[in-house]
Amino acid sequence: MNHDIPATGHHEHEEHHPEHHPEFHIQIDRVHYTVTKRHMTGEQLRHVPPTPIGPDRDLFEVVPGGTDKKIGNDEVVEIRDGKRFFTAPAQINPGSH
Repeated sequence: MNHDIPATGHHEHEEHHPEHHPEFHIQIDRVHYTVTKRHMTGEQLRHVPPTPIGPDRDLFEVVPGGTDKKIGNDEVVEIRDGKRFFTAPAQINPGSH
């Protein structure tokens, strides 16, 4: 046994900041993203994908077992791990074909 090997601690890299940057894994249109905010507006959520979601699409929150909820740009959404969103074509001219 070699007792001359210095003990190398890894403590300098193990600093934990519990509430510093929480990570939430969400999906938008079935694509997985990681965000670090506990509350985000519809506008902020639209800028999560690399190509922001344009005004020609509406953003919805998936409500399991309920009616999916349309998210307005100024609406604040509580972000939780596993939350899912999807987009759909905006109804700019309802009823016109």
